[in-house]
Amino acid sequence: KCKRAGIKTVMITGDHPDTASAIGTELGILGKNDTVLVGNELDKLDDKALVERVAQVSVYARVTAEHKLRIVRAWKTRGAVVAMTGDGVNDAPALKEASIGIAMGVTGTEVTKEAADMIITDDNFASIVAAVEEGRGIYDNIVKTLTYLLSGNTGELIVMLVAILLGWPLPLLALHILWINLVTDGFPALALATDPVDRDVLNRPPRRSQQMLFNEEFIKLTLFTGLLIASVTLGVFAYEFFYANNSLEQARNAAFTTLVVAELLRAFAARSEQYTIWQLGLFSNLRLFLVVAVSFAMLLAIHHVPTFQILFQIEPLSWDQCFGWIAAGFIPLIVLQLRKYMRYHHKKI
Repeated sequence: KCKRAGIKTVMITGDHPDTASAIGTELGILGKNDTVLVGNELDKLDDKALVERVAQVSVYARVTAEHKLRIVRAWKTRGAVVAMTGDGVNDAPALKEASIGIAMGVTGTEVTKEAADMIITDDNFASIVAAVEEGRGIYDNIVKTLTYLLSGNTGELIVMLVAILLGWPLPLLALHILWINLVTDGFPALALATDPVDRDVLNRPPRRSQQMLFNEEFIKLTLFTGLLIASVTLGVFAYEFFYANNSLEQARNAAFTTLVVAELLRAFAARSEQYTIWQLGLFSNLRLFLVVAVSFAMLLAIHHVPTFQILFQIEPLSWDQCFGWIAAGFIPLIVLQLRKYMRYHHKKI
């Protein structure tokens, strides 16, 4: 799993080279043509030579606390994010120097635990792999939640700005925007934050430590999605108000309905940048499905309960209109799924 995740595992031990070689081979750390670097050989390397050599060595034997510290520093000089595990007092300096010091909770000494950033309570290396998987999943959920919220807000902003610049009546009122931000976007965003970890999360290389959250890809996707939602919403409003000559309240209702449906359905598309909703499974995040279903029910209540119609300053649409603009709300989802499929298919080719 570590190899697939782009994590290089290095074994550093004070044992005899033959013992270290046997254990390293059994664990899959040491390859057939790899050699074990012994402590006295490491002493002959200066810091510059060690920085060049360290990437080719996976197993060290007969090492001291000073050797461990030098190995960690050499990896950090190469720009790597270094996690160091240990249980003895002699491991403490290297744990302190590492990017992430990991102490053993059962066999580890108190000195080691004090020097560490994290303690493994079961002394199991698999727990570290599980922590990496969980950490990547949390980061992914932060990104997908922010993308979902910001692209929706971008779409609303474009709708209002374009209408003002063209001299149109406002397609959405303040209460409409408040409802969309708090209910339509808010609850699905909470469900996305608890989305299950992607099945391929350990098949991806680590992101660069200096990579920004709001990177070029994030901004492109946010703007593309926002423009897509705004285009559909403005098109529906223009059709109802200018072409069909319906009342402003009906046109606003149509725009509001389309935007709400587009936002709710887009939550499913936001779950993964690579997999479509059919590949992920519609019910694999049950919280999200339930939130979207309840939000749809609330939208229907706004349409057909007179009190809500007065509150939202809209006029009811016919069932044909209703189904038509709900269908229009599917357009962003379909386009995003096609974009996702084309990018994934292109990678496969």
